[in-house]
Amino acid sequence: MANKKKEYYKPKPMTEGKRNIIQGLLQEYNIETAADIQEALKDLLGGTIKEMMESEMDEHLGYGKSQRSDSDDARNGYKSKHITTSYGGMEIEVPQDRKSTFEPQVVKKRQKDISDIDQKIISMYAKGMTTRQISDTLMDIYGFEASEGFISDVTDKLLPQIEEWQKRPLSEVYPVIFIDAIHYSVRDSNVIRKLAAYVILGIIDIPIKT
Repeated sequence: MANKKKEYYKPKPMTEGKRNIIQGLLQEYNIETAADIQEALKDLLGGTIKEMMESEMDEHLGYGKSQRSDSDDARNGYKSKHITTSYGGMEIEVPQDRKSTFEPQVVKKRQKDISDIDQKIISMYAKGMTTRQISDTLMDIYGFEASEGFISDVTDKLLPQIEEWQKRPLSEVYPVIFIDAIHYSVRDSNVIRKLAAYVILGIIDIPIKT
């Protein structure tokens, strides 16, 4: 039986949007290692999911968090939930209602793995960050279950955060790390194994004072 050839992820071409989000993460989270990158993306993802679920709760109850209502249902704190993403495991806080009738859609009640949508959420920060693109991405995530009013509500919550991130002050110096690997077939104890030789290149642009 022939061995199945293992496929390796090939990064897509670098775009201006990707370059901006990478520079922003380096600046905001003081990234030095690959593990730091994972934690930064999880933090960005977690905050966005929280805002999306808050909008879902607003839609479910029919009024916003700071608004008053005569409804017999109301917010009832949060419940921690462990989920798996493309960047590893993380804890999120899911809003609860008194009647326990809230059914979140971005992360459903029994859903544990969100790796199919986390890339779509991160792409909102790297596509150019227009209202239209955010709305298109949200519609892609929610499908026809999301009303136009709900999509608009989520967009209104996320857009100020994205614009603030976009307009943040930049540093004069940005360290950049390139990580790549070459895979070799190596005989080890009469067994052929695939081993990786990693190449890590760090670049720091130091401004020259005149």
